[in-house]
Amino acid sequence: MSGKNKSKVTISEILGKKRNMEKITMLTSYDYSISRICNETNLDIVLIGDSAATVMLGYDSTRKIGMTEMLTFCKGVANAITRPLIVADMPFGSYQTGLTIAIKNALKFLRCGCDAVKLEGGTEIVDIIKKLTAIGVPVMGHIGLQPQTTPLYHGYSSQGKTAEDALKLIGEARALEEAGVFSIVLEKVTNEVSSIIAQSVKVPIIGIGCGPNVDGQVLVIHDMLGLYKDMEPKFVKRYLDLSGQIFDAIKEYENEVKSGKFPQEEHTYHMNEEEFAKLEEMLKRV
Repeated sequence: MSGKNKSKVTISEILGKKRNMEKITMLTSYDYSISRICNETNLDIVLIGDSAATVMLGYDSTRKIGMTEMLTFCKGVANAITRPLIVADMPFGSYQTGLTIAIKNALKFLRCGCDAVKLEGGTEIVDIIKKLTAIGVPVMGHIGLQPQTTPLYHGYSSQGKTAEDALKLIGEARALEEAGVFSIVLEKVTNEVSSIIAQSVKVPIIGIGCGPNVDGQVLVIHDMLGLYKDMEPKFVKRYLDLSGQIFDAIKEYENEVKSGKFPQEEHTYHMNEEEFAKLEEMLKRV
């Protein structure tokens, strides 16, 4: 059954999956074409990640993408998705400067067709999350490695290696739950700490680089398809090598055009014979 004929995934269903011990599947997507394929599957959540900064725009950091660019990606995804829950990353600077601007920007994502927004941060953004959820904006949290800010302090190393760091992460997860998030992305956190966090809160914990003992998994689709190779994190499993296949296809096209092998008769349109004869007579008179 195609995705367009299935009912829309709801936040209640996502919460129910944790209670029923059913794993949650989430992938990023940034455009209409890929999202149409995602819509035909049984994915639970499609995330329009600020990772679009690197894999789509070539920036060297997710901090460089802004609202205008994110909303453009959201429109393409929302036009394709009818079944998975659509979550959009709020980019760096779009919610940290105050409640008013955070609400204004979050509502822009919902008006674009997104079902929820994702915010990076722990206790420092609890008040913003409380306000957003109070006015009906569903929020997904994000702790552990936070690409918008963590690299400024600790680089891209894994989180939760010490008991002190572990306690801080556990406390942040509980604070986000109390603030009203419906789920939390946990990024690049040790398996031991990820397991404790998943057991410590009632909302689903969706891991990326956190091991198997969480409630679901998320990957950047360009990573798992082998489309983006500027970074190759340990936690990524490559299910395809599309960059290699695309390169081979382009080279084959290039060679066929140069050799005259493409296009052939099956790729060619023709006038009917009468019209062509008429054209030849007209050209003679000219």
